[in-house]
Amino acid sequence: MYKAIATAMIVGCLTSLTACSKNEPPPPPPASSQAPPIVAAPIAMNPSISPELAARLVRNHSPVVGPAQAPVTIVEFLDPACEGCAAFSPVVKQIQLLYPTEVRVVVRFAAFHQGSDEAVRLLVAVQQQKKFEPVLDALFERQQEWASHHAPNLAQAWEIAGANGVNMARAKRDAKAPQADSVLKIDSEDVVALRVERTPTFFVNGRAMSTFGANQLLDLVKEEVGKASPAGSK
Repeated sequence: MYKAIATAMIVGCLTSLTACSKNEPPPPPPASSQAPPIVAAPIAMNPSISPELAARLVRNHSPVVGPAQAPVTIVEFLDPACEGCAAFSPVVKQIQLLYPTEVRVVVRFAAFHQGSDEAVRLLVAVQQQKKFEPVLDALFERQQEWASHHAPNLAQAWEIAGANGVNMARAKRDAKAPQADSVLKIDSEDVVALRVERTPTFFVNGRAMSTFGANQLLDLVKEEVGKASPAGSK
């Protein structure tokens, strides 16, 4: 009964949500960065996706929210300045509440909007302080304060991070470090290879949605949970 009610609530919330279309190319890879070898973390395979593309879905540097060994992986390509990503954030959390042991979310970055590359650097830096999730939530919640597509206020984004317990001096150093360069480079390359054209873009156990929408996301998750454990979809 609880899952049926929660599912209805998720679908109701998602009905009117839309995505941000790609209107700016990802930032070019930094010329001076020395990217580590491209290594993929394990992910369930779907016959419709090639092994080469599947290897690009999850990277060792990617933030993971939820049980590391969960049988269902939602890969979300997001832009911290994207209104659609902010709107979907509570819905993704509700899906994880609905399937607390079955689902994990892996975050990838698609820096389509002006200034988003700096916001990604910020998130890479705070991830090293184990502050990724609260800072991303805060950036989404206060998106209107900093994420103008024409004149983003990145100083305000950093203030938001500081208000969530981030060591600012360390974070600003880490945001300029080669590791941040590498994340931007690899994620940008994967955005191109996987043909990510809008944010958010979701893959569920390697399966892309044929069309964008609330029901498609929830149905894919339910189907994959059901494959992992028939009782899990009830």
